[in-house]
Amino acid sequence: MKAFTELKNYEGRGSMEGWLTRIATNTSLNMLRSAKRRPQSAFVLTEAESSWVESQLAQAATERHQASERSFVAADLAGRVLQMLSPDDQLVLTMMDGEGAAVKDVVGATGWSESKVKVLAFRARRRMREAVEKLLSSKKEES
Repeated sequence: MKAFTELKNYEGRGSMEGWLTRIATNTSLNMLRSAKRRPQSAFVLTEAESSWVESQLAQAATERHQASERSFVAADLAGRVLQMLSPDDQLVLTMMDGEGAAVKDVVGATGWSESKVKVLAFRARRRMREAVEKLLSSKKEES
């Protein structure tokens, strides 16, 4: 109910799942704090409710673990593909896509022109995409 009433405040900066999880966590913590101040208002979960909460917590932990594992595999793959590119391509992709640097930041760090940085980034991204597609197609052929 709280999420529904606060939906107008959702800014979309993060995932909806994360926002809902934060609301549920904060609401639960507030209820626990309130229960400590007023023990008579504490509630007891039924066995069905306890089972549901436990399954939800287990599922959330599993999903977090799987997301973390996927992120690690993706970062490893990106690093390996990045090593196949030229040093200039590596630099521009690492700065812009890896660190979130703006074109002007790359210009300042390298001394290159703005147009050179943009062209290098465009071509480096294309080469990276082609390298990943090549890896995927060779993996399908092995299967």
